[in-house]
Amino acid sequence: MARHLITSAIPYINGIKHLGNLVGSQLPADLFARYMRGRGHEVLFLCSTDEHGTPAELAAAKAGKPVADYCTEMHAVQAEIARGFGLSFDYFGRSSSPQNHRLTQHFAETLYRNGLIEEVTERQVYSNADGRFLPDRYIEGTCPNCGYEKARGDQCENCTKQLDPTDLIDPRSAISGSTDLEVRETKHLYLRQSQMRQTLEDWIDSKTDWPILTTSIAKKWLNDGDGLRDRGITRDLDWGIPVRHEDGSDWPGMEGKVFYVWFDAPIEYIACAAEWAEANGLDDAAWQRWWRTDKGADDVRYTQFMGKDNVPFHTLSFPATLMGSGEPWKLVDYIKSFNYLNYDGGQFSTSQGRGVFMDQALDILPADYWRWWLLSHAPEGSDAEFTWENFQMNVNKDLADVLGNFVSRVTKFCRSKFGEAVPEGGAQGPEEAALIDTLATRIRSYERHMEAMDIRKSATELRAIWVAGNEYLQEAAPWATFKQDPDRAAMQIRLALNLIRLYAVLSAPFIPGASSRMLSSMKATDAGWPDNVEDALRALPAGHAFEVPDVLFAKITDDARAGWQERFAGKRED
Repeated sequence: MARHLITSAIPYINGIKHLGNLVGSQLPADLFARYMRGRGHEVLFLCSTDEHGTPAELAAAKAGKPVADYCTEMHAVQAEIARGFGLSFDYFGRSSSPQNHRLTQHFAETLYRNGLIEEVTERQVYSNADGRFLPDRYIEGTCPNCGYEKARGDQCENCTKQLDPTDLIDPRSAISGSTDLEVRETKHLYLRQSQMRQTLEDWIDSKTDWPILTTSIAKKWLNDGDGLRDRGITRDLDWGIPVRHEDGSDWPGMEGKVFYVWFDAPIEYIACAAEWAEANGLDDAAWQRWWRTDKGADDVRYTQFMGKDNVPFHTLSFPATLMGSGEPWKLVDYIKSFNYLNYDGGQFSTSQGRGVFMDQALDILPADYWRWWLLSHAPEGSDAEFTWENFQMNVNKDLADVLGNFVSRVTKFCRSKFGEAVPEGGAQGPEEAALIDTLATRIRSYERHMEAMDIRKSATELRAIWVAGNEYLQEAAPWATFKQDPDRAAMQIRLALNLIRLYAVLSAPFIPGASSRMLSSMKATDAGWPDNVEDALRALPAGHAFEVPDVLFAKITDDARAGWQERFAGKRED
């Protein structure tokens, strides 16, 4: 039994996430966690809400709520939606937790002592009307590149051009709308990443098994232009982890400032484990055995899942924080990164409300429909695109016609001819032996793809395993066999009923809801992994009772698909 620490990139608190966010981190992480648990390994699967930074403050202001109250409410909303999608987090934490406050301040102090944090004086926009410095996202104006009138001080969302606040035409405060702005000097703390460039490069070079997407982005940040730059880790905001010393005393010159969200957010992975331990009545040793190599984490394999936009922070800034501390923290072993999922000829956008969002998806169809399509189309090698036509086609062909139809035909036929119990009689022949050989080969291939986190290939192999059972059923034709040789038909159906249980076990990482229903209908108490296929296909003996389940997957009609396509063509309406 191995030990697997698995983290998903933590979603921002500012609203409900769309399907592109889901397939870019949380869902594939859940797939891997479920698979590893199914193989008998010890797993700690962690995620949290990312609650600091400008987006949280702006979203709270828009909602007319204190930011702390807004974050508490949205954490509950995101946690409920995660449960709806069957995301099997061992703990879903919050970056605003006391544990993250303590750890973030600890890392800052340790890095400062090690000479890796310096104080830098810089010039920043100050709003006289608001009486505060404005982070880049708090400044709006007209984009000098495309003329978009609501461009932010860091980037124009319309044309995607990177901007500085001083580039904007007619800049104004996003808080008050005031144009009474000026540039003033302010001090901030910077993480001296440039001092660790060679250490980071050597570490990344050692990860020869990482996806090209991950390493290419990391190398680009390391080597482009002037190379890896030092990075500000504080902001002039009201909401966040205060820049204080570990003992709680003020950090001279940093009064009223908070740590930058991208400094404290990855530290929340560790803090989340501490939250998990506390919530379960465990001591510090329980989480430290996952995170400190001097406390037992040296045998842990740590895997991170994220969209490609998060790669620089996880390959450079967070490792620089951990390594720079000089303390024995567990570093990531493998980073599975993803490209983007686009939506019906355009892009998903949280801020623009474009596309299908997680709560809306669950209102339309059960989670397994979405899980299957998203994972089988995971944007691994390149960007992928969600279209309603493709979604309808794959759900109907894969889930309804192949898997659902198999379960329905087998259980209903058995009930009509033999009753609701596994029939006895008959002996297996060469057709059954060939099926077992095919399944054994394909299951071992499925395992290899799952362990390698090749998600699309895993889905393709799983579907092929379902197809093998359908092909056997078509060729065996127990409905015809029954007329001449009822015993042989009983054997064929006994095998097919055991296939349903086998499919439930193998499919659980992808479609856990349907898997549970299949196991329940088969009254199967053993969900053990099929290390030996022949044995697995004898798990339900003759006489074992079962029930005919309701329709496992209903087909999506053309009318339903057209209605959804029209409903989600524009902005989200709550």
